[in-house]
Amino acid sequence: MSLADLLLANAPSTLPPHLYSFILGQTPLSANTVVFGTLAGYLALIFGIQAAMKNHPPQRLTTLFQAHNIILSAGSLLLLVLLLEEIVPIIWKAGIFNAMCAEASWTPRMEFYYMINYYLKYLELLDTVFLAFKKKPLSFLHVFHHSATALLCYSQLIGKTSSSWIIISLNLTVHVVMYYYYYATAGGAKMWWKKYLTMMQIIQFVIDLFPVYFGTYSYFAATHYDGVIPHMGNCATSDTAALFGCGLLTSYLGLFINFYLQTYKKTSFEAPRTNGVANGHANGSANGHANSSANGDANCKANGEMQSD
Repeated sequence: MSLADLLLANAPSTLPPHLYSFILGQTPLSANTVVFGTLAGYLALIFGIQAAMKNHPPQRLTTLFQAHNIILSAGSLLLLVLLLEEIVPIIWKAGIFNAMCAEASWTPRMEFYYMINYYLKYLELLDTVFLAFKKKPLSFLHVFHHSATALLCYSQLIGKTSSSWIIISLNLTVHVVMYYYYYATAGGAKMWWKKYLTMMQIIQFVIDLFPVYFGTYSYFAATHYDGVIPHMGNCATSDTAALFGCGLLTSYLGLFINFYLQTYKKTSFEAPRTNGVANGHANGSANGHANSSANGDANCKANGEMQSD
């Protein structure tokens, strides 16, 4: 018995169709007014908290912060396993092209998993709420990435983009590690590999662009320029979903590379001047990473080390 079948067998009741299928206007957060209104409320909330906290000391909120992060880490792992359990047999039977491009790869279970991933993006907005209460700086990358990723998932659900599982699987993999890191460092654990989280995200976006660009090319070639330019077949999506996905993921790659260079390369160049040539790298690593964790695991988030999707 698969994990999905096991979970369904122990489900307390049957859900109404609009809760396991994406039905525009009926499924929660499936209307433009609601989605944009929710994200506008998110922005108003975080900046409102910043203003309210101006004359108050930072809040630690360690227990709540750890609970939030372990839920997202464990939830990402569970969803990743369920997603792979569904897509791997499709790849085995139909091949990678059909698994990525055929409309048949958008199965009812895959759609439900995409919906769960979409809703996780709203839970991840609490990352910023914690940062605001802790009086950490809110970078453009962090706020833009969190809000735009919810829109990305929404657009792909509407467009029924068949290659969504690739981007989502990579994002979930990163989030399993990333949210565990924040959970552990919130409890006082010392982690030396913080910068590798950003490297993982950069690699994720580089890989993302291959199926996204290929799928977009295949879709437009087959639907708008069939017989004019060569293609292997159509890739299921829509004009809006394809173009928005390409543009947003490309911007993510550029923003995260810039963040990495500004944060870690700058630190590596400055460390010898600060600590001396003899022990520059040793002290830079010991002080830089320890202080990063000690000053708050959420500082990484504040600077934009958040993803996905």
